Amino acid sequence: MDLPISEDRLRADIEATAEFGAIDAPEGRGRTVLTGTDADRAAREYLVERLDDAGLDTRIDAVGNIAGRWTPASADPEAPAVASGSHLDSVIEGGIFDGPLGTYAALEAVRAMQAARVSPDRPIEAVCFTEEEGGRFGEGLTGSAVAAGAESIEETLALTDNEGTTLDAALEGIGYRGEGRLAASDWDSWLEVHIEQGTRLESAGEQAGIVTTITGITHCTATITGETDHAGSTPMSARTDALTAAKEVIGATERAGRQAAGLDPEIGAGEDSPNGDGGRDTDETAVATVGEIDARPNATNVVPGAVELGIDVRDVEHGTMNRIVEEVKATLARIETERGVEASFERPFDVTPTPMAKRCREASRRAAEDAGIEASAMHSDAAHDTMYVARETDAGMLFAPSQGGYSHSPREWTDWTDCAATTRVLAGALADLAGA
Repeated sequence: MDLPISEDRLRADIEATAEFGAIDAPEGRGRTVLTGTDADRAAREYLVERLDDAGLDTRIDAVGNIAGRWTPASADPEAPAVASGSHLDSVIEGGIFDGPLGTYAALEAVRAMQAARVSPDRPIEAVCFTEEEGGRFGEGLTGSAVAAGAESIEETLALTDNEGTTLDAALEGIGYRGEGRLAASDWDSWLEVHIEQGTRLESAGEQAGIVTTITGITHCTATITGETDHAGSTPMSARTDALTAAKEVIGATERAGRQAAGLDPEIGAGEDSPNGDGGRDTDETAVATVGEIDARPNATNVVPGAVELGIDVRDVEHGTMNRIVEEVKATLARIETERGVEASFERPFDVTPTPMAKRCREASRRAAEDAGIEASAMHSDAAHDTMYVARETDAGMLFAPSQGGYSHSPREWTDWTDCAATTRVLAGALADLAGA
């Protein structure tokens, strides 16, 4: 089914949303929309107005998740709905497509079905989750975690920002502290449109991607403690330098990531490599990054006495992630012996890779074929709300091309024709899943 998506209407909604929290940027168009701010209130109010204009029944749950429900005469009002959506919040100085494209693609898909007089058997919901980016409260994916039952309403509302303001107070302050819980388990299925945040679609010249798996993500903290000493009067032979010890952990993290991606098969490769010959063939899906370094006391004339490293590991195979983490831990144990430092390790955040449901992928493929749109199968390198939704119902994702791969930046850009093309695939897939 190829439905009449209005590129102009979709563009108008995204551009209107781009004005909320708009920032001056030397290149591109940027915005900062943090949960519970005036910009967030304005973005939410605009969305609710558009949902109302389309005749959807709108509700807001206790953590601010928004859902607009379309129940045409053809649909059984008691049947589990097919849902779609994304988020409206942004990172600090982010772009205009990450989140809003998926939110308004869902609404535009419903409007297209209405215009075409499509008669689905199930209701369809357009959804906006709270605090996906984690720019102000928590690690992110906040609203979807509650919707999936992974986090409680009470614990989530008690989250605080850097100034001690609770999410509860922030939502109450903008009038979006609703009641109850939007439950992903109530949905028959779910699809999310998002920008790719990479260059695979652009390189292939394709307008849509069908996600097969969302990468797993683990965040680790490695702490190395040595001895703080005078940089001038402490001989090199008498130092227990935490920072020079930490550089070995940084190097080990990179080497483990490159090996897992198949770039350095000779480093540590062995019989337990996935392809059995000492190498890997993961298509470079594994990545490992030391993105945060806190060296103390951080003074030029002082030998560093303590270093804390923030480590990010991702892959579509959880076993690969675990192997990278184990290599980091082994390096920490080694430097304790060889360098006389003390080391500790924590892994506070670990989300396993999430495969997308076969029937959602197939519905997306059929919709792309009906619309004459080339759509490659691909994995997602970044986390999305769909990761949590997929725990409770059949879920899928569609990607739109990202020009230059830029994301979380004012340079983030997706051509309007590509936005509309991916939304056409979404609309056809939603209609398919809803029994139209």
